[in-house]
Amino acid sequence: MGQYSQFTSILYLIGPMLIIVSHIGSLLVFTTGLSWGAIAWIFLLYVTRMLATTGIYHRLLTHKSYQAPKPLLWIGCIVGASAGQMGPSWWKAHHMSHHQYVESDRDPHSPYTPFLGIKGFYWSQGGWLLSSRFFPDKLPLDVESDLVLKLIDRLHFIPLVALGAVSYYIGGLEYLGAFFFSTTLLFHGVQTVNSLSHIVGDQPFITDDHSRNSGFVALLTLGEGWHNLHHAFQSSCRHGITIRDGQIVYLPDPTFDFIKMLESFKLASKLRLPSEKDLLSKAKKQNLPNLELAIASDKSKETYSNLH
Repeated sequence: MGQYSQFTSILYLIGPMLIIVSHIGSLLVFTTGLSWGAIAWIFLLYVTRMLATTGIYHRLLTHKSYQAPKPLLWIGCIVGASAGQMGPSWWKAHHMSHHQYVESDRDPHSPYTPFLGIKGFYWSQGGWLLSSRFFPDKLPLDVESDLVLKLIDRLHFIPLVALGAVSYYIGGLEYLGAFFFSTTLLFHGVQTVNSLSHIVGDQPFITDDHSRNSGFVALLTLGEGWHNLHHAFQSSCRHGITIRDGQIVYLPDPTFDFIKMLESFKLASKLRLPSEKDLLSKAKKQNLPNLELAIASDKSKETYSNLH
């Protein structure tokens, strides 16, 4: 276990238990059926909580790819916890370990270690949560120093349980089943970044790992599937970027659109984006058939951030 109290470890264990309950609870939809209202509830809960995971937990809390007021961060983390994504300290600890030890024995959820093939896929798709790897080695000091985030982290299960109760209040067993189904879909959607985005897709940028840009995963995760870009430029608040024939191409990235919306409401600032020069310098040579023209084109433009 990590460098934190045994009581914290016990509170953390509630997380995977509730995810298992969500999987089992999803079977309710086969008994109750789903009205159009319940289907809309599934979709609303999926998109809202996915954005909290990608836009708040990942790009704001973990990589600080933009700045936002503390209340927005706190509220976003509560919504992220309601997705069954554990708390902010736990989440950031694991994700930073992934980047630090990517695809090595200390990567908590690599599809290449400790297993390969189908076992590796199962491990990265969620099997690691049922092992000792579930417990972080240490918790991030910046998150732990924020008493509100620390409280959300330790009580991570309360928002999830509360949302289930609200779902039942709104529509009885049908909406409770919809809540479980949405939570299960979201759990596996997030896990595809750990699994499929290191197995299938293209690699337009040079990295020291198997990270891929996957359109399918990007669809499921509102832009997180452009994972090769993320590993090449971890602090970028836009992941939807690739290189084709020496040209920078911008891909659909709903999470980035969400951040831009926050910016328009003065709730996000100092968005961090790689320059075109940096993007081209990290592009694989086969994506730059005419490197001199690409560089010349880059010199005639401002940085990438000025394009938006």
